[in-house]
Amino acid sequence: MKQHRQIIMVADADLLARKGAEIFYRTAKETLAQQDRFTVAISGGSTPRAMHRLLSQEPYLSDIAWQKTHIFWVDDRMVADDHPDSNFGTAQKDFLDKIPIPSDQVYPMPTITQPDQGAAFYKMRLKTFFQRVDDDPPIFDLIFLGVGKDGHTASLFPNHPSTYPGQSWVIAVQGGDPDVVRLTLTYSVLNNARHICFLVSGKEKAPVIKTVFENRQVHIPAGRIKPIHGKLTWLLDREAASLLSETASEE
Repeated sequence: MKQHRQIIMVADADLLARKGAEIFYRTAKETLAQQDRFTVAISGGSTPRAMHRLLSQEPYLSDIAWQKTHIFWVDDRMVADDHPDSNFGTAQKDFLDKIPIPSDQVYPMPTITQPDQGAAFYKMRLKTFFQRVDDDPPIFDLIFLGVGKDGHTASLFPNHPSTYPGQSWVIAVQGGDPDVVRLTLTYSVLNNARHICFLVSGKEKAPVIKTVFENRQVHIPAGRIKPIHGKLTWLLDREAASLLSETASEE
């Protein structure tokens, strides 16, 4: 399938959250019209939190088929679930504890263990769930990503020696803010998704968004997200898109 990229610009962070929730809902509905389960991997950070809160409210609370939804993580910091830096713990507070999803359909990364063991465990969990008998990466129906000011996405950081294509499905890395050890999915898994949606908000992200779209000589992690199965959506608020010369569709 040929890669399809769409750029959607909205006025502000509130509308970004609403559009993100709509993409979650619409993708789930379209997927479940063709198969019996919907798989999504979500990210942490501040940007997706408003979207997550919306998903726990009507109409999404009732309209999304949570009984057929399976939620995984793109990355997480190796801290306890109740630590404020835990992506899983934050998602629990924001929406997981408020939606009628079976607990065994939520798959947090193992963050209280040795990093390499945690990476190996999560890869095996993916391999079992997606019934992979070889090393072909799993195919998620939807993955949400963000972008850091340095161009990182997931916990794939610039110039990190273990974050290039061809690595394992899940790796342990150290970096970011806070500078801690993390587990992250790699490009091989991310780029195998049927739909990848970036959520990007704020004027501090405008320079890196311009680099991703307009400077092909600079290779940063966010620019390496090129789904082989098709659809890539960049959902930007007006401030994040403010330096783009490329036309974005505004909603």
